[in-house]
Amino acid sequence: MNADITLFVTRHFSIRLSATPRGARLARRLAAEQLNGWGWPYDSEANRTATLLVAELATNAVVHGRVRGRDFRLCLTLHSADATLRIEVTDARTDRRPPTPGTLAPPSPDADGGRGLLLVEALSTHWGATEGDPYTKTVWCEVALR
Repeated sequence: MNADITLFVTRHFSIRLSATPRGARLARRLAAEQLNGWGWPYDSEANRTATLLVAELATNAVVHGRVRGRDFRLCLTLHSADATLRIEVTDARTDRRPPTPGTLAPPSPDADGGRGLLLVEALSTHWGATEGDPYTKTVWCEVALR
């Protein structure tokens, strides 16, 4: 019997990192390495886009979600059936939630920051924030790798 069977695998990667600029940089590098290992090379558009999204969410966790002595968590979930990557960054500031999707206002032209979530909204297919417990919030996005 010769049957074509296609297996769809869901892959996971999760790590806790210090809520510091160094931790945010490491999140980006680890995401690029993980995607490369899953078949999206460093120089591919999918890898570059996903690592940019990780960098933005991790930086936001460090800048806006930091609580002294608490880490942030990066989780990547790859759904191979449709080549969708879910990026989740969990921090310790439940009182500082981002605006809801579709309500982001552009920053003033002379502002130094305020563009990160606009990039997340532009480059991802979906994004949002959830509270998993009384002590953490998760900002997530999904991106099609193909």
